[in-house]
Amino acid sequence: MPMSWFLLSLALGRSPAVVSLERLVDPHDTARCSLGLSCHLWDGDMLCLPGSIEPASGPVLVPTRLQTELVLRCPQETDCALCVRVVVHLAVHGDWEEPEEKSDWELQEPRNASLLAQVVLSFQAYPTTRCALLEVQVPAALVLPGQSVGSAVFDCFEAGLGAEVRIWSYTQPRYQKELNVTQQLPALPWLNVSADGDNVRLVLDVSEEQDFGLLLYWDQVQGPLKSWKQKNLTGPQTITLNHTDLVPCLCIQVWPLEPDSVRTSFCPFREDPRAHWNLWHIASLRLLSSGRWQLDAPCSLRAKMALCWQAPDQGPCQPLVPPMLQENVTVNKPHEFPLLRSHPNLCVQVSSWEKVQLQECLWADSLGPFKDDMLLVEMRTGPNNTSVCALEASGCTALPSNASTRAAHLGEQLLHDFRTQQCVQLWNDDDLGALWACPMDKYIHKRWVLVWLVCLLLVAALFFLLLLKKDRVKAAPRARKALLLHSADGAGYERLVGALASALSKLPLRVAVDLWSRRELSAHGALAWFHGQRHRTLQEDGVVVLLFSPAAAAQCQQWLQHQTVEPGPHDALASWLSCVLPDFLQGRVDGRYVGVYFDGLLHPDAVPAPFRAAPLFSLPSQLPGFLDVLQGSGAPRPGRLADRAEQVAQALRAALDSCTSHSGAPGCGEAWDPGPYPALE
Repeated sequence: MPMSWFLLSLALGRSPAVVSLERLVDPHDTARCSLGLSCHLWDGDMLCLPGSIEPASGPVLVPTRLQTELVLRCPQETDCALCVRVVVHLAVHGDWEEPEEKSDWELQEPRNASLLAQVVLSFQAYPTTRCALLEVQVPAALVLPGQSVGSAVFDCFEAGLGAEVRIWSYTQPRYQKELNVTQQLPALPWLNVSADGDNVRLVLDVSEEQDFGLLLYWDQVQGPLKSWKQKNLTGPQTITLNHTDLVPCLCIQVWPLEPDSVRTSFCPFREDPRAHWNLWHIASLRLLSSGRWQLDAPCSLRAKMALCWQAPDQGPCQPLVPPMLQENVTVNKPHEFPLLRSHPNLCVQVSSWEKVQLQECLWADSLGPFKDDMLLVEMRTGPNNTSVCALEASGCTALPSNASTRAAHLGEQLLHDFRTQQCVQLWNDDDLGALWACPMDKYIHKRWVLVWLVCLLLVAALFFLLLLKKDRVKAAPRARKALLLHSADGAGYERLVGALASALSKLPLRVAVDLWSRRELSAHGALAWFHGQRHRTLQEDGVVVLLFSPAAAAQCQQWLQHQTVEPGPHDALASWLSCVLPDFLQGRVDGRYVGVYFDGLLHPDAVPAPFRAAPLFSLPSQLPGFLDVLQGSGAPRPGRLADRAEQVAQALRAALDSCTSHSGAPGCGEAWDPGPYPALE
């Protein structure tokens, strides 16, 4: 059967698991024999009629073993067909005896003559059937009874990818049972399935620039295949699937984009544990009507279904007694319930290999949540004899009973409700019995009414105590928010700003600074971030702290003169200047803004005039005054404030020393030398 080079390149071309195949250029069938034998192949095929076994009247040549080998028949470089080569091993059977009658093909001089045999090769690969006839002659020197004489090679029977090939061999006439061999030809060895985290990669090792169609489908036992995804692609390709998409019946079909092309299918996930787990995870039970239900799943399932009773305490669902509806499930097909009346506590369990895989309480949506009902099982043991038991987690408790279970304690009341028909009948069978649902609400109310009264009294007493202590309870004030705005003057200055922010955050302050919000700043943009932070800070009665470095003061002056700054590291400064400058120009500063510069880095006169409208502090020398303004009405008593100022000062001095240890240190600007650190004011 001719086949495009495309399919053969898929199956055999580049897969590392497949050895390169021998190529045959001759488009016709050929035969050859091992050394010492002579072969002749009859032209054309013959009828495959093995006939019955006949007795041999002397030594005869018979096939003893069959071997097959895959080769390629390639009349042209890119026009190849997959072909099965057959090797027939031959031996001499029987001994020299003088037959009563000699046929035309038998030897005339039996002990000094060659043997001639007609060997038939029968080939079947749906829908193809062929028979080839080889004449093999063995010279007299090799005719030794019971010994192998060599082999004959036939090239070749053409077959399709994935085909199941059956080959028989016998002689004419036939002296023994025919030999046979069955071989499954390769199907899609070019497909590699590998896991990549939560994804599954399908690597299709297809020759470059080869166009092919790819279909992912669910191979269902009931009905035709169900298509999922179909694409036209050019090789090679890697298809990525989520691991949750894998199910056992997910198959892959591929074909060249050519007229009347052969489609080859492969289902690699039939034994994959993940695929079986996903199938049960996807499967769902659906209520079609009051008496019909259906199990929906993309693949067929080997499972059984049964009804069970689910108590409101969310314990295990108890199988009904007697067991009901223990039947095999056919997916995507309606099934019937044998119930007289539905109930929210009745659930459906689907199990496979003695394990519950799926449970749904189908009536809970339409009938409401679980009810606190007791299921009574009426069992008919004779014409006028019945017994009643209550289904509980420990089993079916006979009523009345001395057991220490809930149903046993209420046994007489439950039997009274059952006999006076205060229970609802769910199922009835004249031979087996019936199922009854008995409400338990009235018993629960009687038992718990005293408990509720005690609880209400305790709650009232607790509420009264809380009212008495109301004046003594003070809610701790919420820490004030502080937004720190600075210029990007390099790593040294950023470490100094970070040290100040970290020290302030240890006080009762909620500190916001762009150094701690890089991701948000990148996501929303500098202008939007600064505007949002300023708005929230002032809305919550917080304070905005402006940190002035030599570079920041110069850029602010440039902004005031030209309404712009040089592009580069000061883009963030331009963003927050546009946010705060209107407040300074319009006099909305008091209680909202504080200016700060660091000792030894900036002279106070270098701060632009509009910004001096806000309180201006030099740190760490003026820390107490700065912290007093920063914390506002929540500032602690003077002694406590001095302790906090000293803690912040210690953190700042170390960072400031590192920043100013060398004049003009990177990121600190050009240092202004005012002498040694002054004492805290």
